Parts: sequence; structure tokens; C-alpha cells
Amino acid sequence: MKIGIPKEIKNNESRVGMTPAGVYSLIKNNHTVYVQATAGEGSGFFDADYIKVGATILPTIEDVYNQSEMIVKVKEPIASEYPLIKENQIVFTYFHFASSEPLTKAMIESKAVCIAYETVEDEEGTLPLLTPMSEVAGRMAIQQGAKYLEKPIKGRGILLGGVPGVAPGKVLVLGAGVVGVQAAKMAAGLGAHVTIMDINMKRLRYVNDVLPNHVVTAFSSEYSIKQHIKTHDLIIGGVLVKGGKAPKLITKDMLKDMRPGTVVVDVAVDQGGCFETTKATTHENPTYIIDDVVHYCVANMPGAVPYTSTIALTNVTLPYILNLANNGWEEACSKDKSLAKGVNIVNGKIVYKEISEAFHLEAFEA
Repeated sequence: MKIGIPKEIKNNESRVGMTPAGVYSLIKNNHTVYVQATAGEGSGFFDADYIKVGATILPTIEDVYNQSEMIVKVKEPIASEYPLIKENQIVFTYFHFASSEPLTKAMIESKAVCIAYETVEDEEGTLPLLTPMSEVAGRMAIQQGAKYLEKPIKGRGILLGGVPGVAPGKVLVLGAGVVGVQAAKMAAGLGAHVTIMDINMKRLRYVNDVLPNHVVTAFSSEYSIKQHIKTHDLIIGGVLVKGGKAPKLITKDMLKDMRPGTVVVDVAVDQGGCFETTKATTHENPTYIIDDVVHYCVANMPGAVPYTSTIALTNVTLPYILNLANNGWEEACSKDKSLAKGVNIVNGKIVYKEISEAFHLEAFEA
């Protein structure tokens, strides 16, 4: 199969779809790999590295799309890429369709085979291709939140870990999934007081067992969230609905209950966000302020640490990419039910229920 790796063109997105090591595995399996010139530079992988393992470097993004049967990316295509995608072409990437109706409609019109990393689901119900980026984003949420709590950036002027004689900052984490656990781990490591909330008692028991004693668990409800936001300095939104829109756990009215300079970090922004006031931002302009509350809502947080993120992503996507390349998408999905759950749109038809429900469009059987 001919596999294309275009350069990511979303704002400040420096990740690349595959490392040279991953490309080497594809070449060894007798596939042809086209890499757009300089696609890997932001992640620390250069054209010479890809050439050394047998890839062909193409000068433009148009060349990569034109010559490839399968496109392997990191982020969803943006508007300038829509016309490049061909009928029956496999596009394997993070799509997050439920947060973007224009993207959904464009991929329907393209009649491509859209397989989303974030809905590939294993037998245990976990999301193996979303997990490494959720781990990165959860840890980064604390790193960024701690920075934006500084006074010159309009935060409360809080040092999360405190110092002797001064109480540490308070972090509220909404959601005890991968993002939430990683965020809580990082915040606890800095010495902050951490409360993590979820509606799943099994997850709260897990958190209670594996995280330090100063991480407190609480059952999540609208009432309890309203009480907690009054006293916490940094609030992390890490709630995920597989393939669907995130629930709005904090409304605009609730911002008035927060202290001026409170920082909210919405890691669920890719899925529409779990704060009513969320709007996607970029690494170039990462924050905005509403009612004296600092919002950090960057839609591609792991893109800020591309070396780590690209290696972590290739580690988990490569087996699926090899399966698709070796067998074609239909046979690959029939052999691997986990991969089959990643199929979202096929030849102009939505085949993933949560996407159709998000936009009231018809869903079909895959």
C-alpha cells in the first residue's frame, strides 16, 4: 500500500504522524511511504532520517495526498485539506467529529474512509490510541495551569505547592479517567491539595488506591461541583464521552462563584469542552478571561511537546497501521474488532452512532 504522511498545518502543531522507526516497519513489510518535506522537523525527525529508512520525500502536501492510498496524520484535516482528500482514500487520524459539523460534512462529501484514533476501543472498553495523548494532556494541564496561576498572567498569584508556613494551592479535577488521573498525579507531585471527582465509584476507588493520601476523591454532582469551585484555584476538565460531545459541567453562571484569577483548563475541548464558556484556543493565543476566570482551552495540547508525543503516538498506532496496510481496511477491521470501532465515516455515510446523534444526521451500518 502507498502510505502518506503529510506535514501538520494546524496552528503550532509540531507532531508528525509517524516516526522514522514506524516508517521502517512499513517499508520492511513492502509498503511505500511518502513523507512531506520537513514534516518531522518539529518533532526532531529530519528528512534524512526518513530517507535513511527508505521513505520517499515529496515536496508538497498536494503530492502526498495525490499519491497515497492511506493518509496517516495526527490532527483532523482543516479546511484547506478538505479538497485534497479522495474518494475511497483511508484517512487515519484524530478526528473528534462530534465537536465539528463542518469537518463531519466535509468528510461525508469526500467519500473517504475515515478511521478515528479516538474511537478505536479494545475489549476492556479502553481507548488505546487516545490513552498516550490523554496521558500527555493530563500532565500538561497541571504544568500550564500552574503557570497561568501566576499574577502577571492574571492568575490568583498562587504557587501550587506552597512553601513552609503557606498552604498549597487547591486543584479540582473533573473526571477520573486517564486525563484526570494523570493530572491528579502531577498536581500531587507538586504538593498541591487535589480533589478528583467522578460519577463512577469504581474509578474513585481506583484513584483512592493508587494516588497519594492528599488526593481526595468526591462523587460528582451539580451541587458538589458548585461547592468545590468556590474554594479551588485550578480546575481541570477531563471528562470524556467516547466519540460524543463532552457534558457541560460548569456553566457561565457558575464562573461568578469562583474567585478572581481562578484558572480553568479544559482538556475536553476537542470534544466540545466540559465548560459552557469553552472555545478552542491555540498555543499562539492560549488563554482568554471571562468574569475574571482565566480559561486555557488549547485544542492540541500535546503538540507543545512533539518529540514525546510523536513517539508515544507511533508506539500505539503502528500495529493498526500495519494491519490496515497489509490487509486493506475492510479485512483489517473484520480481523480486529477494536479497529472496527474506529471507523466513523465510510464512502459518504456516518457509521458511528454518537456522531450522527451530535448533528441529527442518519447513521448507517458499517
